[in-house]
Amino acid sequence: METIDLETFLRGTLQQFRSETGTIHRLDEQTQLLHLAAQIGLPPQMLDLVKTIPVGKGIAGQVVAQNKPVTICNLQTDTSGVAKPGAKQTGVGGALCVPIRSGDKITGTLGIGTVRQYEYTPEEARALEEAGRRIAELLRQGA
Repeated sequence: METIDLETFLRGTLQQFRSETGTIHRLDEQTQLLHLAAQIGLPPQMLDLVKTIPVGKGIAGQVVAQNKPVTICNLQTDTSGVAKPGAKQTGVGGALCVPIRSGDKITGTLGIGTVRQYEYTPEEARALEEAGRRIAELLRQGA
């Protein structure tokens, strides 16, 4: 099987979901921190904000804490408090973030976003979770 890197996989996932931004974070179980492993489309000023995310904070941190996908229809107008205040700098409207699982164990998160207001469907969330399982395979192979 051909080896594929995380950024290439993420780019293909974004095309599949017609989305412009994406992140892959790895979970460090010891520290309960998510570490950025790959990203596409984030503005440079956002990179420091998403480089390391504590479990329970921000969209990706909530995914791990709740053990389920988190979706926001329009990040620019969201008032739920899930997204960090700096998240609006991404310019993202619709956002979906799912757990990356190896078996039943969460090993990270996969997030996508689009500049338009968009509500991702439960089917899209399931499809993105399946992409997350493929990412778990890549991470095990050392991608």
